[in-house]
Amino acid sequence: TPTAPMDILSLQFLYALGAIVIIDLVLAGDNAIVIALAARTLPKDLQKKAIVWGTMGAILVRVFMTVIVVWLLKLPGLRLVGGALLVWIGYKLLAAEEHEEGQDVSGAQGKQTSFFDALRTIVIADAVMGLDNVLGVAGAAKGSYLLVVLGLAISIPIMIWGSTIILKWVDRFPIIVYVGAGVLAWTAASMILHEPLMESLVLGQPVLKGLVYALCLAGILGLGYWVRKRRALRG
Repeated sequence: TPTAPMDILSLQFLYALGAIVIIDLVLAGDNAIVIALAARTLPKDLQKKAIVWGTMGAILVRVFMTVIVVWLLKLPGLRLVGGALLVWIGYKLLAAEEHEEGQDVSGAQGKQTSFFDALRTIVIADAVMGLDNVLGVAGAAKGSYLLVVLGLAISIPIMIWGSTIILKWVDRFPIIVYVGAGVLAWTAASMILHEPLMESLVLGQPVLKGLVYALCLAGILGLGYWVRKRRALRG
């Protein structure tokens, strides 16, 4: 039976909205990191544009995922594949070469290609990480489409503001790039371990769990650092 609609002035509605705000604050941080890391490779005049359009694209993907969330839950191996994809994205973001002022970007066509590459990375990564966000918001909303819409609306300024702040920090403290990549590695490992196919395998096996986290961290931070180091030595 469908869930009865909640009165927007009721304590139940306000409690659910508060839960959604907390979910967005906690989970949108990962998305803001991805957006900032992808935008850092672009010229300054395209960074803000990438943040705004990347967030809009990510929200559209979340709307689609929210509509089919029940079907998504039935897909075996979804979190396992998503976690592995996030490791690859995290590595690519860390290993990517940052744009520097005065650097040649091969004219307008090169800038446009770089912009759409960053945009694609943002949308794909958010689709992977947004799964937990969508599930959390859909669960807290308890069938209320108004709450789902409010949850999506709330996540827009969080991601735009958060990624803008992180991007400014990256300019001042480059080590944040590695911190952000580490967060993505941790998120990827968590997704893999919460895959039902993996949960039964690692149940009561802390060593296996630790191995998954170690492999994800090594895959992103280890390989990413090695590629950046080689590029610096050649440069």
